[in-house]
Amino acid sequence: MDQVEDADADAPVTSREQDAVRILLLLDGACEAVNSAEAADPGLAGTVGVVRGQVRLQKLDFWLRNPDYLADELLTDYESSREAPLLTLAGEILDSEEPEVRRYPMLRHHFGAYEPLNDALAVLRSAGLTAQRRRGTVNRVRQHDYFLLEAGRQVAREMIRQVPVFSYYVDRVQLVLALADGLGGTQLKQRQYLQREYAETVRGERIGSVSVRARARLAQLRAQAQVNGTESEEGRG
Repeated sequence: MDQVEDADADAPVTSREQDAVRILLLLDGACEAVNSAEAADPGLAGTVGVVRGQVRLQKLDFWLRNPDYLADELLTDYESSREAPLLTLAGEILDSEEPEVRRYPMLRHHFGAYEPLNDALAVLRSAGLTAQRRRGTVNRVRQHDYFLLEAGRQVAREMIRQVPVFSYYVDRVQLVLALADGLGGTQLKQRQYLQREYAETVRGERIGSVSVRARARLAQLRAQAQVNGTESEEGRG
């Protein structure tokens, strides 16, 4: 436990501008179509899509910010399906320095991984790139919805064109979405809680890395795949 805490003490933190760029690219890749009422809302003119719920946004962002957890979930899906591309994708992440250089830990909150995004979202809203709506009553907000405007999509695409390194987030968002396919925010939270390191983190502390365990797991699954492949070849012979 001490090693995890020491490692996370030196873990990089994001700036408001970094968060704004990442969230804009996440919204661009993850948004779904708006409904008829939203399309008719004058305040949402030019909307191209929406991500519904703060929980879903935070859970998608967790996998985007933590490649080690993303890779480990890919290994979990591989164990269930034995689809070789999943093992390959996990290997591409874990064989590189991505879990170290691209990892930005999040806090363990009452509802799981959480990081305040108000400042980043304020940057995007003030620039006319996104909009936000609350659902519920004056006394109890039931859900936050995050809308991407046409200007936001144009800026996102232009950033990728001018700064190709941002295409990393485009690729990872697609991987995160494939992993989250059909799951709502609460379901994503439940899946992430299955990770022991995630669930056992004390509230208010940063969620520790699983890269060591994930890399050991990758090596074991690769060895199993090699043995199974060899046995299959012998059987054909």
